[in-house]
Amino acid sequence: MTVLILTLGGSNSPPSHPTAPVSPVLLAVRHPAPTTPPTTPSPAPSASVPAPAVTAGTGPAGSLRTTGSAAVALTFDDGPWDDTPAVLDLLAQYHIKATFCMIGRQVAAHAALVRRMVAEGHTLCNHTWSHDEMLRTRPADRINAELQRTNDAIHAVVPGAAIGYFRAPGGNFSPQLVSTAAGMGMTSIYWSVDPQDWRGPGVQSIITNVLTNTRPGSIVLLHDGAGPQTVTALRTILPNLASRYTLTALPDPDSHGNA
Repeated sequence: MTVLILTLGGSNSPPSHPTAPVSPVLLAVRHPAPTTPPTTPSPAPSASVPAPAVTAGTGPAGSLRTTGSAAVALTFDDGPWDDTPAVLDLLAQYHIKATFCMIGRQVAAHAALVRRMVAEGHTLCNHTWSHDEMLRTRPADRINAELQRTNDAIHAVVPGAAIGYFRAPGGNFSPQLVSTAAGMGMTSIYWSVDPQDWRGPGVQSIITNVLTNTRPGSIVLLHDGAGPQTVTALRTILPNLASRYTLTALPDPDSHGNA
């Protein structure tokens, strides 16, 4: 895979993505180094559609580990990026809705992709502005700025779009992160299936991990910024899962229960 892998902050944080997630994890992505941390918020966004009510789950710091129903949710982190169009094409081919956890600093340069996500019925998720894996240790104003600046960037492209979910970089949640997201109307989401496609483990490894470990209610973690292996694996994963489960974008958190 001809991509540049750059490990963002937190290399000594909790262990890398486990197959059966029980604790916060690391995440390496092929993005440029974080820009200067935001100190002032972007201009206020247009009025947005009311976000779903926030729900606590059984994941780290109360994040959601499952969908709370028999439906399976596919989630894609670290975009919008070069492989996002191919992911969207495959989702459209199989009539599947997914959830995209976007890095704020990448939104403006890929505005057309964000508009396409909304137009095609996918769910939007805040994945912070700079993908700082140590964000949970930062001051409250830095945490607030990372989340708010991302929401503002998304709303600058798709005014009025609902951003009902938040995923901490690397899954490194803390009560403060979850609380801050909740204050902005966002429910924090973790995952229950992680093929670690960001490592480039090979197409068959990604396929086998997802197909073997997905159960009713699973939240599957994938990356549209991980490189072509994920796209190739999806050609097998999507029709297989669609034949066995109802695949959905994350629904209104009110339906989750104790997820």
